[in-house]
Amino acid sequence: MQLNWVDWTVLAITLITIVTYGTLQTRGSKNVKDYLRGGNTSKWWTIGLSVMATQASAITFLSTPGQAFNDGMGFVQFYFGLPIAMIVICLVFIPLYHRLKVYTAYEFLENRFDLKTRTLAAILFLIQRGLAAGITIFAPAIILSVVLGWDLLTLNIAIGFLVIIYTVSGGTRAVNVTQKHQMVVIFIGMLVAFFLIVDKLPHDITFTKALEIAGASGKMEVLDFSFSLDNRYTFWSGIIGGTFLMLSYFGTDQSQVQRYLSGKSVREMQLGLIFNGLLKIPMQFFILLVGVMVFVFYQFNEAPVNFNPTATEVVLNSEYADAYKKLQAEQQQIFRDKQKIIEAYTTSDDPNAINYISAANAANDELRQDARNLIDKAGENYEMKVESNDKDYVFIHFILNNLPRGLIGLLLAVILSAAMSSTASELNALGSTTTMDLYKRNVSEKTDEQMVKASRWFTFGWGIIAIGVACIANLMENLIQLVNIIGSIFYGNVLGIFLLAFFFKFVKGNAVFIGALITQIAVIALFLLDKYEYINLPYLWLNFIGCIIVIFIACLLQTLSKHEQPTTT
Repeated sequence: MQLNWVDWTVLAITLITIVTYGTLQTRGSKNVKDYLRGGNTSKWWTIGLSVMATQASAITFLSTPGQAFNDGMGFVQFYFGLPIAMIVICLVFIPLYHRLKVYTAYEFLENRFDLKTRTLAAILFLIQRGLAAGITIFAPAIILSVVLGWDLLTLNIAIGFLVIIYTVSGGTRAVNVTQKHQMVVIFIGMLVAFFLIVDKLPHDITFTKALEIAGASGKMEVLDFSFSLDNRYTFWSGIIGGTFLMLSYFGTDQSQVQRYLSGKSVREMQLGLIFNGLLKIPMQFFILLVGVMVFVFYQFNEAPVNFNPTATEVVLNSEYADAYKKLQAEQQQIFRDKQKIIEAYTTSDDPNAINYISAANAANDELRQDARNLIDKAGENYEMKVESNDKDYVFIHFILNNLPRGLIGLLLAVILSAAMSSTASELNALGSTTTMDLYKRNVSEKTDEQMVKASRWFTFGWGIIAIGVACIANLMENLIQLVNIIGSIFYGNVLGIFLLAFFFKFVKGNAVFIGALITQIAVIALFLLDKYEYINLPYLWLNFIGCIIVIFIACLLQTLSKHEQPTTT
């Protein structure tokens, strides 16, 4: 699909304004405090929006509606541990970081343990966040390149360098300043999309009836109190695993810590995080609801068998073309039958109509799975990677084919703004961690100006690495799950190191260092066992398990050890 000139204008003006404003407002930071901590001038609302924007990448606005379209509202349980984590961080982490005047979270670990423990934690952060930064560039690039026909390599480079320009120029303050405006664009865009979807439903379908139609197919099941490990998202995995994930992410991940370290005071930092904790769950609920409304929209409008146009093109040019066309015809018949069922539902009080709608959607889901299987076979025969999982393409398909001119440009600006804001935070954190935790600890004393210059170069270097990761990345899972899976492999271990530092005063550096190495190997092994279906362990539990393992091993090693070097304080 070719964009109208109105869409191009809205898209270009939005992105150029954000980049230019962030660069001009924050250029010329000459000292480390200004560049890495934003001069400690941020107010609580800036911190709250910046923290939220860092987490709300393009993946959130591309993948979350698709997640709800396929699996319903249950994903919101993933965030149930967030308010608990915010309270703990406000009471424990923030006062300590502020009192020690640290530039990165990992400085504290050297004071409490030793240099090698600080370095290990910093390296674990750099690995997982470096991968995540590439994915936040890759997410909008892969989808927009497929749907709009743009060159993927060019998109990766363009998005990456737009972010690098103002991140390298202005440091932490540039990220915070631009993220406020990016979040405004994002909120406006998603609100407009929601009301337009509802408006495009038939006139006799009220919002209440739309929710009933979605509920008939299980899309409105928010809470799952089962203890089954077969369900990835339950109330308990969200409260337990989610709390540990959020504690690690917001308390020890430098991309988040750096956002609130820029606050004017402890109170501003705490208010910023509380603001994020109060708003985040409703925001995610709303984005999922947008996806559910897209699902309802396609109850009255024909949808493709698979939303990924590249996958459709590949299978239609393969030996499976006839089988795929047969599935397309079957889906059209299901759609026509469903129209009659829904019409009966809206014009009568037939209590069985909802059950018929549910059965029709279940049949359609089976048909879509058959289509994915054909796409996978076609890709194998052509020896190429074809993404049959089309969750990440649902929302962008709706935007490009159903929204009016101008608003398409606005929604694309939302996606790219989210990508830029999240990637900027990650590059900023990667640069500052490399500078303060690795470079500064291994070179002779440098002036403030030299440290700022080094941080700019490290940020630029990580930007190039992120672009490289984006250029070679392949879609695995739904993207929003992929980012959280990568984090869960590392976060539990890192959080356990910090909890040992806070609450286990008898444990020394060597025990923690060895325990952390063993734990990281164990967590990776558990992830691989689950991936290849030797065990059943949803990834959220890796955060809890990793944290418990490192605490247990470190305490055991310390108890068994009779000779330990004194801790540096």
